[in-house]
Amino acid sequence: MSFGDPNNPYGQQPQQPPQGQPGYGYPQQAPQGVPPQQGYGYPQQGAQQPGQPYGAYPQQQPGMMQANSGYINVPGLGTVQVASMGRRLGARALDGVVIGILYFIFSAIGVAGAMGAAESAEDCGSYMDPGYEACVNEASAGIIAIAFGSLLVFGLITLLYEWLMVAFVGATLGKMVLGVKVIKENTGQNPGLGGGFIRWIIPMVGAFVCIGQLLVYLSPFFDNSGKLQGWHDRAAGTLVIKK
Repeated sequence: MSFGDPNNPYGQQPQQPPQGQPGYGYPQQAPQGVPPQQGYGYPQQGAQQPGQPYGAYPQQQPGMMQANSGYINVPGLGTVQVASMGRRLGARALDGVVIGILYFIFSAIGVAGAMGAAESAEDCGSYMDPGYEACVNEASAGIIAIAFGSLLVFGLITLLYEWLMVAFVGATLGKMVLGVKVIKENTGQNPGLGGGFIRWIIPMVGAFVCIGQLLVYLSPFFDNSGKLQGWHDRAAGTLVIKK
């Protein structure tokens, strides 16, 4: 007497799936030449976007903020941190000290020149002397020329300091000290002559309108994009980042 298979007490023979047709629980074999299809409702695993390396996460688009976290993706530089307003205002204050020193130097030169011209006027003698009036007029013209010349040279040096350093280096001395740099937002490069000049001239124009220059420097506070771009930055297409 045969007791049969203890795991099959009823003595039934396991059914074999028909030839060419998979049974329940058997993996289906795709026909030859036809790629296997993903099950309905399940995402295809390992799918990559066109042009995206295998296993890479989706790349952030250039110029996009990372959830207003203070970081931005800049072409050529990757992800960089936007400079805080504290650093920017601190750099502006240091630049003000540098410009103040230059102003003091050129003012002293102008005053010394004016005093020299005034002394030469005293050497013209008495108004009764021949040529006294011409001598005094010449001395007065010299004083005026020295005063305006000093202001002109000071303004030119200020222009070159703000314009050329930002254009070719991306930073003035104050920005270098506090680790701040100005770049072109769409390339990550230095602003260049055009961008540097636009960024300089807008605050200077604002200086002729009451507190317009101060408003320009404080305008990054009004930027709700998270990039802290002032009006002069937007006009020049620049961005201020932390180095």
